Amino acid sequence: MKQLLALGLVWMAAGLYCHAAAARAEVAAYYFPNYHPNPHNSARYGTNWTEWELLRAAKPRFPGHAQPKVPAWGYEDESRPEVMARKIASAAEHGITAFIFDWYSYGTNRFLERGLEQGFLKATNSARLKFALLWANHEWMELFPAKADGRRDLIYPTATTAESFDRMSEYVVKTYFSQPNHWKLDGKPYFSIYKMMTLVKELGGIQQTRAALDRFRARTKAAGFPDLHLNAVVWGLKPPTNNPTVKSAADMARALGVDSVTSYCWLHHVYPDKFPTTDYAEVAAKSAVVWENFRRELPVPYFPNVSMGWDSTPRTEQSAQFENRGYPYTPVLIGNTPEQFRQALEKARAFMTARKAGPPVLTLNAWNEWTEGSYLEPDTTNGMRYLEAIREVFPPPRP
Repeated sequence: MKQLLALGLVWMAAGLYCHAAAARAEVAAYYFPNYHPNPHNSARYGTNWTEWELLRAAKPRFPGHAQPKVPAWGYEDESRPEVMARKIASAAEHGITAFIFDWYSYGTNRFLERGLEQGFLKATNSARLKFALLWANHEWMELFPAKADGRRDLIYPTATTAESFDRMSEYVVKTYFSQPNHWKLDGKPYFSIYKMMTLVKELGGIQQTRAALDRFRARTKAAGFPDLHLNAVVWGLKPPTNNPTVKSAADMARALGVDSVTSYCWLHHVYPDKFPTTDYAEVAAKSAVVWENFRRELPVPYFPNVSMGWDSTPRTEQSAQFENRGYPYTPVLIGNTPEQFRQALEKARAFMTARKAGPPVLTLNAWNEWTEGSYLEPDTTNGMRYLEAIREVFPPPRP
């Protein structure tokens, strides 16, 4: 009897520890800000065009395909503070602690920044949610929609130089790090880079890139912070082919002084192996294995990522036959119910609880990747159930 009582106490303690770990976790959802009118899109696609137009035009591409998705809140303009205020409130009430905004800076040209600067930062309740940036330093190609023949017009090249990187980092420190609700880990502003290998190529090598990142750190410290928390998306840590000493993602992380690594979406490290559909639970199980591999292989903490789903068909040419042609003509994840999503969150919580080093941080794909089929905002089918799943596993602090 005493043994059973002791075992029960152990189980109870373990449960309390998991709950405490969940309460302490940072749950950061990626935010893709292409749902507001801006001059770049208006000039190319027509006045006030937003990516909502692709979602509205989406059609079923195979039998049983659930398209189009319909947002329960309507086709809103995220650059309006009152619109963003509802997003902030819903996120905070359901256990999300931060938005990581996909942020585009091409040399001296910034793109899609109004969702953050005009919407989020000017919302009356912005203090309820932290924010950070993922510098999406990839070429902006024509995907609206993507032609079936594979032709992709280059709209914005990255073309980063040492000078443009310095100007960019100065703007980030001054404009964003200075905000009281900018997300920090141990007092250090969080900044993530999507494609480190692109930055290395454009700046001329590992040494030059490390020097640029060190200058970024120095600017951050000069602004009064203890340091910069530099995060890298693991998909972008591909090593250069011409450097014999940097042969892996781990080598890249060491050489560039990265503080942590995470993922943007499951598709980057577990590509669906069946077309046109692959089961969500299958990809979730494989992703949990990959987390452990990253934890073991990388020299810095790996923050796990949970994706709500995947369906990039709205970005395809709707009149073309849907074939496996590469992004965005990719397999669709099916069975990504709110319950399956909740189970994936529980796996992530268990991973963070068991990990010995690094803060408990989870990234989510995504708050609003509607045209990639990975969104937490309510739709007319599931309502708030995905957000409710987050609240069940990572409950927000009691007021």
